[in-house]
Amino acid sequence: MIPSLPRSPVQRALPWAYAALFFAFLFLPLAVVAVFAFNDAPYPAPPWRGFTFDWFTGGGQRTGLFGDGPLLHSLWTSTVVAFWVTVLAVAVGTTNAFLIERARFRGQAALSLLMLTPLVIPGVILGISILAFASRVAQFADDAFGLELEFLRPGLPLVVLGQFSYIVAIATLTISARLKRFDATLEDAARNLGATRSAVLWTITLPYLKPALMGAAAISFLMSFENFNTTLMLAGADPPLTVLMYGRMREGASPVLNAVSLFLMVASAALALVLMRGRTRAPREPAARPTPRR
Repeated sequence: MIPSLPRSPVQRALPWAYAALFFAFLFLPLAVVAVFAFNDAPYPAPPWRGFTFDWFTGGGQRTGLFGDGPLLHSLWTSTVVAFWVTVLAVAVGTTNAFLIERARFRGQAALSLLMLTPLVIPGVILGISILAFASRVAQFADDAFGLELEFLRPGLPLVVLGQFSYIVAIATLTISARLKRFDATLEDAARNLGATRSAVLWTITLPYLKPALMGAAAISFLMSFENFNTTLMLAGADPPLTVLMYGRMREGASPVLNAVSLFLMVASAALALVLMRGRTRAPREPAARPTPRR
């Protein structure tokens, strides 16, 4: 539609109405969870009974978030799992990005497509497949060689491997998109001036990839932290936060779960602001100078 043409009031209001409905659908449930984390009632739903901090600090016979030992332990467990998944995903994703964008070999396109396969597999199916395969390998090692491969049994190592198996594909895509725009002649110029390959990597290539590495790390951490489907299949006796919250929801919802949700929303927003601030401070790519005519 041409902007200069006159529009009826309905046509002018329709985009705003659509945007309002979209953001209401997106943020209204989060707002309800945040508000009722302070509701002075033993249930996480209306009606409003008054304002309280008990679901965070505890009080009387109530156990708040910061006094709930199993909940805090599961929060720490999720943080540890997300940390190792992030380290593995960024490291292997960077290697995959160089393999896809820099190497030239037969079957490269098929390999690139195969790396993205875990993204289209449902999380429950992925978790069951990994659990079945790891259990068979662990049982074979025990029967044939008498080896106890505990890391292949349900537990945190298997949770890390299961989440890593598909999060690495997202990290690979993020880093590959940045590496594809890199001007490889900068590396050639540095090597012509005497720089070694490792020096070129650490002083030219990786600084250029820093925004993508930070973005891939943030996405990997958050996706690992909130993952439920795959984690449920692979968790052992030390459940991460999502599995513990699911178990408590089955027993009966409590406003403590609202408090946990609000805490995670604030932490995620703080992480996003830190990354945005770091990205604005990052040096911009130099603009190409026009070649002077002779």
